[in-house]
Amino acid sequence: MRQMTFALAVVAGAILAACGGSSGDPQPGAQVNRVKFASQVSFGDSLSDVGSYAVGTVKALGGGKYTINGDSTSVNPALTGKNWTELMAAQFGLPAPCPAQTGLDGDAARGFSVPVVNHAGCYSYAQGGARVTNPIGAGHKLTGSPLGALTVPVVTQVRNHLAKTGGRFKGDEVVFVMAGGNDVLVNLGQLSAGATAAGTAAGQQAFGTSLATQLAAGATNPATAAPAIGLAIATESARSGSTQASIVQAAVAAAVQAGNTAAPANITAIVGTATTAASTAGAKAGTDYVTAQAPAMVAALGTAGAELAALVKSQLLGNGANYVVVNNLPDVASTPAGRSRDANVRALIDQMVQAFNAQLTSALASESKVLIVDVYAVSHDQATNPGPYGLTNVSEPACDLASAKNPLASSLGCTAASLKAGDVSHYSFADEVHPTPFNNLLLARFVSKALVTKGWL
Repeated sequence: MRQMTFALAVVAGAILAACGGSSGDPQPGAQVNRVKFASQVSFGDSLSDVGSYAVGTVKALGGGKYTINGDSTSVNPALTGKNWTELMAAQFGLPAPCPAQTGLDGDAARGFSVPVVNHAGCYSYAQGGARVTNPIGAGHKLTGSPLGALTVPVVTQVRNHLAKTGGRFKGDEVVFVMAGGNDVLVNLGQLSAGATAAGTAAGQQAFGTSLATQLAAGATNPATAAPAIGLAIATESARSGSTQASIVQAAVAAAVQAGNTAAPANITAIVGTATTAASTAGAKAGTDYVTAQAPAMVAALGTAGAELAALVKSQLLGNGANYVVVNNLPDVASTPAGRSRDANVRALIDQMVQAFNAQLTSALASESKVLIVDVYAVSHDQATNPGPYGLTNVSEPACDLASAKNPLASSLGCTAASLKAGDVSHYSFADEVHPTPFNNLLLARFVSKALVTKGWL
């Protein structure tokens, strides 16, 4: 209880600092941190990004961070526009973190092509879309996204920092690491695309087979009619610009030629039966695809977790870092994006997250200079028991992602001007996966408690 009370006091100090309180040496009677960190360095993805893409159109919209952007504390005290790394820096009495790199490599016509600039005095390397080692992350131009997010992977973020600091950490920095979410989301996107393709192909095949079988049944010679109708369906399906209506028309013409003169009159019922067959076959094929690919998806996340742990050990600890805070992956299956999936896919998401987190824990738990923060545990509890955390909604985005004032359709462009009606300040999520400023505060509080327990705060 004493530790929890102390942690709450710590976070209260962070809030005061974040809202303009003193960021210098503590005043008499103020909390004195056990470790006086000289600077803060952060590596990761959108959950820690303090403005890598706050340029061009994104900046013009008032966006740039993956939350509810902008200081709207005059409207509601919870709408600070800050993420958890900013709150932590204020708590440590350090300057507000700034992005180590800014820019976009996307569609120039939409204001998403902005020169990349590296900022010498900034040590927040986290970028939206970044993965652990793969440079093609969510929003990268090679994914087809017009945004052209830079998505510099964590392994390169660390390399860039070491190049900036002479190849070593000084040892008096607090280093935050939080990544892996985009490895889940990118793999999940690929899985979804594959399942959709498998389901579409199976559905089309089932539709054509059912259509040909039904139409052939009314022909003069069903045995010879079926292949002829099937050929007509296949030929029309292969034609550029064909539609279901044109495929049905070709099938009916072949059926009439084969002696089924009643085909035109019965076609509505026949198409209905074929559509049902297609839906059933497509759903099964999609499910079968997910089942077959699931082990590889879980293994891929386990690999990513192992890669991140190895990076922490070899490149952070191995190069002089003494205070490394590693947040594991949160409960992605309980985000609005996760909740939108069926039970099987949600279970798979959770298995992927658990595989990643297990690798982090097994590789880093014995490292005295590493603090692993179990974000999964607290985010799962928030999703199932939100009341004690002050959360009013844990299943829906606070941002109106269809708002004309947020053409990015994500929290990156979300401001107070594009929120849903009503008080959404204590919602858990700004968009489908990213936290609100209030939930960022909860994360800062949880990290603070872990730091207190570790003896670093």
